[in-house]
Amino acid sequence: MKGSVDYNRDNPGADATEDSLSEFVVGPEMNGGRLDKALAALMPSVSRSRLQCWIREGAVLVNGRPARRVRDAVLSGDVISVSAQPTPEELAFTARDVPFETVYEDEALLVVNKRAGLVVHPGAGHWDDTLLNGLLFARPALAALPRAGIVHRLDRDTSGLMVVAKTLSAQTSLVRQLQSRSVKREYWALLRGQAPASTLIDRPIGRDPRNPLRFAVEVPGSMREARTRLATVNRASCGGRVISWVACRLETGRTHQIRVHCESLGLPLLGDPVYRGGLAPWPQDGTPLAGMKRQCLHASRLGLVHPETGQRMEWFASPPQDLARVMDFLGFGPLDRPVSVFEEALGGKPL
Repeated sequence: MKGSVDYNRDNPGADATEDSLSEFVVGPEMNGGRLDKALAALMPSVSRSRLQCWIREGAVLVNGRPARRVRDAVLSGDVISVSAQPTPEELAFTARDVPFETVYEDEALLVVNKRAGLVVHPGAGHWDDTLLNGLLFARPALAALPRAGIVHRLDRDTSGLMVVAKTLSAQTSLVRQLQSRSVKREYWALLRGQAPASTLIDRPIGRDPRNPLRFAVEVPGSMREARTRLATVNRASCGGRVISWVACRLETGRTHQIRVHCESLGLPLLGDPVYRGGLAPWPQDGTPLAGMKRQCLHASRLGLVHPETGQRMEWFASPPQDLARVMDFLGFGPLDRPVSVFEEALGGKPL
């Protein structure tokens, strides 16, 4: 159905643009047609699927009343008002009040303790509720930096420490430190099975061809170098099976690296919904294990050279309540450690 614009009160004959209110009068050739089809003819630069979303969101009025159904019929002479809505991609760098915990801050650096469930970068399903959006809200000056100063990331359900640059020079320094592998990143993980006392996992990682949500070691196609150092801190028994508390040091920062490397040893992370970490059929009713709905992984320690002072700095974050309850139940502790448990586990010996 080909329609025509009788008038557009903002700019006659023009399509709506973002953050604009546009109004159209339905012509006789559109009489009785579907609302979404009429809008597609009136606003050819906007996709029909996007227009349908605007209708469902209440951004389209017909004769001053919200139109909620895309199949509603329009009549000749109806006035359609459209409030153009930003795309998800445009929301990605929008400031939003997304709370986060600040561990340390000065003129060059911001160290945050990311909670489990918080996505770091905007993407499908999380366009404006991420750490990046929260940083732009709390520190508007970060809008001048690439990725709002973020130089590394944690998986959505991994908790713990991250560093954010507040100046371009600091960001350049941190990126170089990450590339040279001089940034100390220590993670605590609970694994299903008996982990070795210490080991170096040096196996390249690529996307799993059988499941686009997973990564795997030594898969055909594009792979990237990945190195994880692992040291066992303690072990416990649950339901007749061994659970190992390990400390991991990253030499590279690949997506899901610790999760993939540990699974490759037959030691998936406890609670991991993607890499065979489910608790069933273990006895769990009435225990903290029953409430653990994510991988037991926490970025506990972060160390780096301050970009401006040259001073070596280090921070520690205890595990959050859900993980702490599980570790207490298993008899692991103390959880507030003044020194690196990775180094303690090795007893000062090199891995």
